[in-house]
Amino acid sequence: MSRPLMSCREFSEFLDRYVEGELGDVERLEFERHLAACPACVAYLESYRRTTRLARALGASDALPGVPDELVAAVLASRRNA
Repeated sequence: MSRPLMSCREFSEFLDRYVEGELGDVERLEFERHLAACPACVAYLESYRRTTRLARALGASDALPGVPDELVAAVLASRRNA
């Protein structure tokens, strides 16, 4: 029996570690399984990557220690309303 998909909130908690390649195999597979089923989180991941690249280009890489909950909520809400 397979495990249920992780929630969008759980997804957001793993996001920075996924992007940095720091998830273990099981966590990475669960994360990618969620991605395959959730277009809102795919868009969120793409937005996160663009923002991270831009911040690094501007020399602000230390200013991104994690993803604020408010940002997660705002992105997910905007995707649901789109």
